[in-house]
Amino acid sequence: MTTDRHEHEPRRRPTTPESGAIGKGCLVGLGLGLVLLVLVAMTIGQYNGLVERQEGTRQYFAGIDSEYKRRFDLVPNLVATVAGVAGFEKSTLTAVTEARASVGRATLPAGLPTEGPELQAYLSAQQSLGSALARLLVVTENYPELRATGNFSDLQHQLEGTENRINVARVDYLRVAKDYNAAIRKFPANLLAGMFHFERATELPTLAEERVTPKVDFGDK
Repeated sequence: MTTDRHEHEPRRRPTTPESGAIGKGCLVGLGLGLVLLVLVAMTIGQYNGLVERQEGTRQYFAGIDSEYKRRFDLVPNLVATVAGVAGFEKSTLTAVTEARASVGRATLPAGLPTEGPELQAYLSAQQSLGSALARLLVVTENYPELRATGNFSDLQHQLEGTENRINVARVDYLRVAKDYNAAIRKFPANLLAGMFHFERATELPTLAEERVTPKVDFGDK
């Protein structure tokens, strides 16, 4: 008796249109899931990048504030030393003292240094103190006996060094603030910036001495 070998082979189920559609649907769903994961990863990366830049602006602005505080602490000793000189201009000392008092009343707002009345009052007070101190040092040129004293010379060097560090800190801050402000304006980070309230960092007002056009005198030939 001959047995057909095909009788012992398992029968293959025919592929139906429904099963093919399900397979394609799974592939489409998998593809959409991968795209969604990529978008989520990109969003997280953009958000973390904005946070890092924002923290950078805060850190560098804190550096400026630290140097401002160093200058603030130098003023009492400087004023006391200068006040001991007979005939020194009282108006100049008064201007320095009042400017320092204004700095003491100014409150630096917490968080990111964004535009606002408190920040502007703080920066204005610091700029006034810097101008008053610069005026004081100019006036001391008329008192050689004062400039010859070791105490005044030491205070002057400390003050000049602090002013230099303030300028360096300003330059560093402006660099990171410019980078941060540009980042929150670029697509697609600007969408996250608006959603999570990443506010623009102030770029600081130009100092008075930076606005003065230098005069060049070539002399008479």
